[in-house]
Amino acid sequence: MKRLLFYFLLVLLCFNASSQLQRPKLVVGIVVDQMRWDYLYRFYNRYTADGFKRLLNEGFSCENTFINYLPSYTAVGHSTIYTGSVPAINGITGNEWTEQLTGQKVYCTADPSVQCVGAANATDGKMSPRNLLVTTITDELRMATNYGSKVIGVSLKDRASILPAGHLGTAYWLDDASGNFITSTYYMNSLPAWVTQFNNQKQIEKLVANGWTTLYPINTYQQSDSDAKAYEGLFPDEKSPVFPHDTKTAYAKSRSSFRNTPFGNTLTLNFAIEALNNCGLGKGNTTDFLAISFASTDYVGHMFGVNSIEIEDTYLRLDRELGAFLKTLDAKVGKGQWIAFLTADHGAAHAIGYMQDHKLPADYWNATSLVDSLNRIINSKFGVTNAVRSIANYQVNFDLNKVTTVDFTAVKQTAVDFLQRQPGISFAVDMANANNAPVPEKIKAMMINDYSFKRSGQIQIVLNPGFYEGYSKTGTTHGTWNPYDTHIPLIWYGWGIKHGDTSREVYMTDIAATLAALLHIQMPNGCIGKVIEEVKK
Repeated sequence: MKRLLFYFLLVLLCFNASSQLQRPKLVVGIVVDQMRWDYLYRFYNRYTADGFKRLLNEGFSCENTFINYLPSYTAVGHSTIYTGSVPAINGITGNEWTEQLTGQKVYCTADPSVQCVGAANATDGKMSPRNLLVTTITDELRMATNYGSKVIGVSLKDRASILPAGHLGTAYWLDDASGNFITSTYYMNSLPAWVTQFNNQKQIEKLVANGWTTLYPINTYQQSDSDAKAYEGLFPDEKSPVFPHDTKTAYAKSRSSFRNTPFGNTLTLNFAIEALNNCGLGKGNTTDFLAISFASTDYVGHMFGVNSIEIEDTYLRLDRELGAFLKTLDAKVGKGQWIAFLTADHGAAHAIGYMQDHKLPADYWNATSLVDSLNRIINSKFGVTNAVRSIANYQVNFDLNKVTTVDFTAVKQTAVDFLQRQPGISFAVDMANANNAPVPEKIKAMMINDYSFKRSGQIQIVLNPGFYEGYSKTGTTHGTWNPYDTHIPLIWYGWGIKHGDTSREVYMTDIAATLAALLHIQMPNGCIGKVIEEVKK
């Protein structure tokens, strides 16, 4: 009888356990800033078994993941990843934008109502997520667990930590002047002791002390252009953009130069591990979320270009550090108890100099002179002075108060006719009539997904492939619709994820929707994405 009772209780216990809602202990969102999809395979043979290869060989890769809006910038990417929304809905229409009703220029996370926490008089600390108009997947997780879940966002960039952490999480970012990770009074009034202790270690000085040399012998970097190219940027006091780079001297001259080294990723990951340990992430009864954005990949790309040895070295270093971090998650949270996704906020174009050296079509495009030309034409035809405020984010911003006395549709058509005749421009579209514009449907949809009447310019400009707006003749940038800017990696790994891949086209907006399905929580309230069913076991 006792044996039967024992078996009955055992079955009952197993039934109760299996009937409980199952979730991972921790979700880790990894965004590699400016990571082109092809970096997964361009450097594949040089990656270790524990980093990118582990994710690819054991996880699930969505090989054709695309950004489905314009412009392809950092703030827009991070907000889209975590909201499943698009700029037209979530309000983050660029890293900065012009408020169309007032003409005020707004930085995406600027908030004058808050103060810096962690560094004296740091204007970089006056930041919050208040300009984000929708919830994030991290917000939804907090609400779904009655605020039991802990959410932390970490990056060198304020926008890359604040937007992923959402309205209800906590974000930390780097202040260049002090070398500290900081936050704002939106989140707290003083730094936790563990953050202060981390800042007191002054890790940046140690990381730059011995300079930047290649991880492996420089002659083994066969996937990159030769060192010392005219299209590569220089650190302070450098005469030529070649290894080794004297990062100690550069940092002494300019604190922001640290961002342009792979050591910025090292610092970010060191801080994320401290957050993991000191905040008890993955140790409670609810699912926690750690959002990490590696920003130095972006800074190095902007400075040296896609084909530089510096970029290859940065990714080889990140691969090793990523491998060590994944092992840390296994040890601290438990193998199979955490889920991670790795993606990018955007890609990058080949440097113009590189393209031209290889007889490929590409050139710089400068919008500044076009503003004066447009204003002269509009003034001559309609009698309105300074009708165009600016051209930014590849959009024309009009002074809406000045065009109320004339036929604004005619004004815009005049601007469109002028712009379409200019070198380097493929299309210029009046967004009030975008559906009827003679533009390929995919590009048209990307335009519409960005357009917000209050935060977007009235005319969208699309450049020729290979062209981009640039004021520097070195490095590269991003922001256009082309695959080099919008084809991004997306790998899922860990709890609830099967091994495999798909070549089906999916979108950045699908990431939050898929996470919501995996966690059995509500999608963010502006989400337009669809669940990627293939990733689930």
